[in-house]
Amino acid sequence: MTPEDALSALRAQSDPERAPGMAAYHKTDRPCLGTPNPAINDLVKDWRQDLSLPERTALADGLWQSGVFEARIAAAKLMTQARMRPSDTAAWDLMLTWVPEFDGWAIADHACSALSRRVMADLTRLDTLEGWTTSDHLWTKRAALVAALPLARLSIPKPEEIAARERVLGWAAGYTQDGAWFIQKAVGWWLRDLSKHDADRVRAFLETHSVAMKPFAVREASKYL
Repeated sequence: MTPEDALSALRAQSDPERAPGMAAYHKTDRPCLGTPNPAINDLVKDWRQDLSLPERTALADGLWQSGVFEARIAAAKLMTQARMRPSDTAAWDLMLTWVPEFDGWAIADHACSALSRRVMADLTRLDTLEGWTTSDHLWTKRAALVAALPLARLSIPKPEEIAARERVLGWAAGYTQDGAWFIQKAVGWWLRDLSKHDADRVRAFLETHSVAMKPFAVREASKYL
């Protein structure tokens, strides 16, 4: 499977009449094919079954490099896997090259979903995410929280996971001083998901930091309290 073959498959499942609406909804200047998400999922499922991890990584790289909106979504989906054997180093390294190119929430969220699996596989990778927290690039800064989101969703975290969660909450505390909508939304999202498992910790966070947060972010964080 070459990137050209994969792009042809995406085009074959596309509806060109949908493309302008998709581009407008996602506020992207990237080429859009009009391929619906269920079709992308079906194609990626077949590719994952047929390709080895090195082959999938190479295909994801090629799809990403195409710059096509749906191709970048497919690339991220190809890399979204909890366990990778024998090594996930190449996949991790590849995805790190994507982060500076994030330019919208849809591609960023799909890529962060893949990145988050690699973070949970090796929590020392939080060191990399911490470097993103001071980035001037909105989507890189946001990705630090979104790629660490599984830590907020643990029902029975291990001690090292609790420590990691507190580390990310420290980043979130700093983010409350940033008024950008997508940054505030990420803080609210993180706290909302954490509140399902540790409501008291979220209440304590809000007691200290809600004054700096936008009202919509506080509402988001408090949704399940």
